[in-house]
Amino acid sequence: MGVKRRTAWRAAVLVAVAATATGVLAGLASGDSGPSSAAAPRAADPAAQGRHATWTTIFTATGGIEGLTGDNRGNVYVAQRGAGSDPCPVLRIATATRAVTQVGIVPGPCAPSGLAFGPDGRLYVTGGNAPANDTIFALRPGTASTTATAFATGVPAANGVAFDRHGTLWASDGGNAEGIVYRIAPSGGAGVEAFRIPAMANSIGVGRQNGSLQGVTPNTPAVQNIVANGIVVTRDGNLVVADTARGALWDVRLDSKGRVASPVGCDETFTADTLCLDAVRVEHPALEGADGIALDAAGRIWVDANERNTIAVVDQRGGVTEFFRNPVDPTTSRRNDGPLEFPTSPVFLGRQLCTTSSDGARRDNFPNTGGEVTGNGKISCLDQRLDVPGVPLPVR
Repeated sequence: MGVKRRTAWRAAVLVAVAATATGVLAGLASGDSGPSSAAAPRAADPAAQGRHATWTTIFTATGGIEGLTGDNRGNVYVAQRGAGSDPCPVLRIATATRAVTQVGIVPGPCAPSGLAFGPDGRLYVTGGNAPANDTIFALRPGTASTTATAFATGVPAANGVAFDRHGTLWASDGGNAEGIVYRIAPSGGAGVEAFRIPAMANSIGVGRQNGSLQGVTPNTPAVQNIVANGIVVTRDGNLVVADTARGALWDVRLDSKGRVASPVGCDETFTADTLCLDAVRVEHPALEGADGIALDAAGRIWVDANERNTIAVVDQRGGVTEFFRNPVDPTTSRRNDGPLEFPTSPVFLGRQLCTTSSDGARRDNFPNTGGEVTGNGKISCLDQRLDVPGVPLPVR
């Protein structure tokens, strides 16, 4: 990579600092990986900021949505799932005006989950070749007929995606539930397994079932076994991965060449590339259902804990604060009436926080007939600008 190309990549990273996909930061995050990093700006109390938070729905989907990313012009981007073999529209929504523009399509069959802008300005979208969802597509936003092209293959159930400082794309395996995180070279091609988050059970069935009471019928346990979901790259070039089943975040150190430097192979019943347990940054009940994650400029990790209809914040030392949780409906005593309806992917646009909700029928969001949507999803933005040290002005 030449000097000019490296300079352009670094500039693109700075522009993309606030963009997330499936809670995945698109580009290099302006955050810290932990207390060993350089001191971050002093952060305001998220609980105090969230106490009187209100939300506005800026987009209601006609199909399923999950991932979310943004640009530095006040727009968010989402890929909507198509029916059968239909293509999946990729949409740009202006947060200020709620104007919706279709900027391309992913060829069907498709079921997009995560998306992120790359160093080349293209939008990278998971969920191609449904139902295997083993292809990641790249799209240069254009018109409604602009068609994305295949960028990476061999990444089954690809969900969260994020680019590191070398232009390498990292992708989690989401619903595949094996905890695999893939590395894709800047030139694309076949994904390579880089490491694993320990699955809830090993290959001979030793482990545990992490179930929710609510299922298709009340009180029928619905197993939650996703262990690699949202993923971000920190300011110092490491990875953080959300573990949905455990309500946890895992830290993964990368060396100067982008190779995994965290200890692996501590439990012989898992594959040799499985992370050791000391890579866990935090596990906390408030993070149960951790899906998409995003970093703010103070180094905090914002977590969409979908099964609790909650957004929580994790500081650099692993302290957890519940920023916002749906209020209880006085009639039903449930928390399924919004404004969060199974939140899946947060994104920061300066001081503005937005999130998708996919309206899954689990836990606090069961039944999903409450609220504004039923099954298709929506995008909501916080009405108040957050006090995020290091971000001087809100996006306008």
